[in-house]
Amino acid sequence: MQIPVSNPDLFIKSMSDKAEIIRTSFLGHITTLTKKVPLKVMLGDGTVTDQESFDPALVRKFFENILNKIPEWNHQGVSATTEKDLRRSFIKFDIQEGNYLLSSHMSLQYHALLFYRLDHRVIEIQKELSDISNMIEKLQIRVGPENDKIIEEKLRAEGYHGMDEQKLFEVLFNREDITQDVVKTIEASHAEHTKLVVNRDKLFRELDDLLIEVYHTTPVLIDENKMIAAEEGCLCNFNLEYVRNNTRQGNINLARISEQTKTNLLVLLDSIIEILKI
Repeated sequence: MQIPVSNPDLFIKSMSDKAEIIRTSFLGHITTLTKKVPLKVMLGDGTVTDQESFDPALVRKFFENILNKIPEWNHQGVSATTEKDLRRSFIKFDIQEGNYLLSSHMSLQYHALLFYRLDHRVIEIQKELSDISNMIEKLQIRVGPENDKIIEEKLRAEGYHGMDEQKLFEVLFNREDITQDVVKTIEASHAEHTKLVVNRDKLFRELDDLLIEVYHTTPVLIDENKMIAAEEGCLCNFNLEYVRNNTRQGNINLARISEQTKTNLLVLLDSIIEILKI
């Protein structure tokens, strides 16, 4: 049974009312923690643009503080998921009271967008990469015929000449020693091309190091369906389940819950309310 829920039962209504207080307080904390601050970033073409972002580390710290204050509840710490630009930080915790398990899921879902930090080096690297790409393109046009010549000369030296392309392919496929010699000869004769490729890859790695993530979210309460649909927002709900033979059951006979168990469950929700007041 998910809580809050619309139910006339006085106990469930009390549980739902307390859960709503928790959700409202939780949303207030998330709204504060995800307050955006302006920052300037750079696009790939060197254009400077204004963005806004928040710090997800503050949300993780908030979740950690909650867990630290409920040592009697079971949990697996703060968890996070990443799927392309979609991020999620969440906690799940539960506690058993008699034959009943009370669990909670608190989560924030947000997006991460990539930009370059405001650094003139980004423009310099882009210019260097453009120049290298042009040089590599020119070299590739030139080295094609040169490679064919190297292969032809190597095959002639080994006694293979006057063959059609299919036969030559079979020779290269079956004679690994010839193939390796050809590759080594080509690499040695095109050191300039190799050097350019190495330098290009190094510049790409340096450019990647200049990337930063900008985080966006919307401080609204969403349900699990909206979370699955990749909508931004936060989730805070509780579930009450009946445990029998280590099996959880969502259908609960409310008449069978003892008054003491009801009181204890309500007290557990009160403890979460108090924690979120701070």
